[in-house]
Amino acid sequence: MGFSRTDCQFPSQGDKCSAWLYLPDGVVKPSLVVMAHGFGGLRNCGLEPFAELFADQGLAVLLFDYRGFGESEGTPRQLISPRRHVEDYQAAVNWARGRKDINADKIALWGTSFSGGHSIVAAANDPKIAAISVQVPFVCGIASSTPIVIQNGPGYFFKAASSSIKDCWRAATAQEPYLVRIYGTPDEFAILNTRDSKTGYESLMPPGLDVENATPARIFLTMALYRPISVASRVKCPALVIAGENDSLIPIKAVKKAAAKMKRAEFISLPLNHFDPYLGEPFNQVSKIQLDFLKTHLLVRS
Repeated sequence: MGFSRTDCQFPSQGDKCSAWLYLPDGVVKPSLVVMAHGFGGLRNCGLEPFAELFADQGLAVLLFDYRGFGESEGTPRQLISPRRHVEDYQAAVNWARGRKDINADKIALWGTSFSGGHSIVAAANDPKIAAISVQVPFVCGIASSTPIVIQNGPGYFFKAASSSIKDCWRAATAQEPYLVRIYGTPDEFAILNTRDSKTGYESLMPPGLDVENATPARIFLTMALYRPISVASRVKCPALVIAGENDSLIPIKAVKKAAAKMKRAEFISLPLNHFDPYLGEPFNQVSKIQLDFLKTHLLVRS
């Protein structure tokens, strides 16, 4: 079919988020998929193939970076914040609904990992969302944090707590954030340091991308308290939930439980680890399932 991609921006809480708007060729007022990355990721880190596939099959796509990331405005830079990220999703949807070239009644949310949780929360808050598609979604902070703490021992817990408190104090006193690594190897102190975190994260980065592997440490606290599963029962739209059976970061039991709370959810488990869905044959498998789901619930039948 073909598509065009244009740079755009939309307002969110006084700042502007940078995005790419994909429009399929020859489609009048197409349905839209709103997409953003997971834990500290940027839109050009493994998400473009999904957007291109959807657009080539007749769906518009708005792929954006959160405030504080990439080319988007906002400070602190690289602050991973569930509240801010969900606000940005909602701002993207509101902006799209105001466009005359988008079908405002057929807007879906797509999320991966941390943004899978954001998609659940945003859909729970907005009954007009037409559908959500989430892969390896973060659904419960305690469920995801517990294996990491067990792997690293009590010293990791206390270091994470002290780092978070130090950063919160700096925020309260208008100082520069206290930063910690986003990802690392199991012997490094990082938020994500399971066996495949470093190799998986870096496999998504395009050549030449210069992004600091760091985020304000307050995320240790906010991540532990973040529970999209607690609002999953309020998601009324059709939902596709894909879990990885070998996921070292997102316990599959928690994902299955969250899906069961959604009234119209389709739960699929695949023999994948957390970073598999973006590349190679796993991408082909996962993206086809997602495309079929989105076309079923978004494309207007004549």
